[in-house]
Amino acid sequence: MRDARLRLGLTQADVAARLGRTQGWVSKVEKGTIELDRTSVINALAGVLHVHPNELIERPYNGAVAANQWQISAAAIIRELRRYDLAPVFDGPPRPAATLWAETAKLHTLRDNAKNTAILAALPDLLRESRALAEVSSGRERDEAFGVYAIACKFGHTSAHALGHPELVTMTCERAAWAAERSGDELMPAVAHWMRVWDMWATADWDDAVSLSDKALRSVEPFQERGEPLAMHVWGALHLRAAVSAARGSRAGEARHRIDLAREVAERARGSAPRFDRHSLTFSPGNVAIHAVNVELEMSNQDEALRLHSQVDQAAIAALPKSRRGHYLLDLARAHLWSGHRDRALAELERAEATAPQLIRNHPIARATLRRIRRAEHAAGSERLRRMSTRFRLEN
Repeated sequence: MRDARLRLGLTQADVAARLGRTQGWVSKVEKGTIELDRTSVINALAGVLHVHPNELIERPYNGAVAANQWQISAAAIIRELRRYDLAPVFDGPPRPAATLWAETAKLHTLRDNAKNTAILAALPDLLRESRALAEVSSGRERDEAFGVYAIACKFGHTSAHALGHPELVTMTCERAAWAAERSGDELMPAVAHWMRVWDMWATADWDDAVSLSDKALRSVEPFQERGEPLAMHVWGALHLRAAVSAARGSRAGEARHRIDLAREVAERARGSAPRFDRHSLTFSPGNVAIHAVNVELEMSNQDEALRLHSQVDQAAIAALPKSRRGHYLLDLARAHLWSGHRDRALAELERAEATAPQLIRNHPIARATLRRIRRAEHAAGSERLRRMSTRFRLEN
C-alpha cells in the first residue's frame, strides 16, 4: 500500500481524504496494525491507488508446490480463450452438446465443494471441445455448443476469483459474454452480466454494478413473470448481486429492498426447481438468508448480522453447497470478531476452513481475519492459532 501510494506521489493525508478516513488510519494500515478485512475497503483503497486489489493483498498467495499447479491450468485456459475466433485444434469429432452439458454438471459438483483447482484442470479440454462443436455444427446444436462454452467460462471466472488470477477473471468474463450472445439462450447474456457485476466490485464501482444488474434484470423480467424456473433463478441471483453492490456503496435501504425482492422470488420458486440448472446459479431461500447476513456485515452492522443469523433456518443452510457455507461461516467469524468475541470468531473460522479448505485458505478476508485474531491473542489458544497459520501459510 505504501509503495503504491509513493509511486503516485500521494501523502497519507491525500489517501485519507479520498477515502473519507483519517491520516492516522492510513498510517496504521501501512504499518499493519489495522487489517484490511472488508472487501469494500480493499477495493476502494485499490481504486484510490490505481492498482488491482490483488496487488494490495499479494494474491495469488504462495503455497506448496502442489498448491501452485493450478497456475499451469490457468495458463492453458488463457491460451484457449485467446484463440476463441480461430478454428479450434481438436482431434476427432467432438461429442454432442448433451454430453458436454453433462460435463458441466460435474463442474457444478466441484464448484459446490469449492474444488477450484480441479475445475481449472478440466476447463481447457471442455473449452476446446465445445468450440470445436460450434465450428462443425449448425442450428440448435451450434447454439448449445456456445452455451456450454459460456458456462465453462463462468466456472473459470468463479475459480479465478477464488484463487486470485485477475487476467483469467477478465478473459473469462469477456468470452462468456461473446458466447452468450451466440448461444440462443435468452437468459445467458444476463448470466454474463451477473459475472461482470462481480468484476465491477474490484474497482469499487458500486453504482455501476447496481445499474448493470438492473439492465440484466430488465432482459429477464418477461421470462420470470411467466414463472419459468431458470428465469426466476437468474432474476433472484441478480437481485442478490445488486444487494451486495448497494451495501458496499452504503445504500442501506436499496440493499435491504433487493434482499426482499430476492426473498420473494425464492419463495415463488420453491418447489419449481429447474430439472437441470444449466446456468449453475446457487439460488434458494437459504442463499437469500446468508446474503441478508452478508449485506448487514458489509454495512458494519455486525450485531444485526448476528441477529439475522439467529433466525436463519439451519436446514436451509445445511442444504447449501460447501462453497456457500464456507463463505457464510467466514462472515460469522468476522461478525463475532467485530463484536469482541475472539473465541467464537476463531471457532467459526475453523468451521469455515473445515467446510471449504481450499476456498478459505486462499480467501483474503479469511487470512486478514486470522491475522487479526492472532494479533489480539496471547497465551490462550496460541498453539491452535499457530497450527492454523501454518495451514494458511501465513508468515510468523
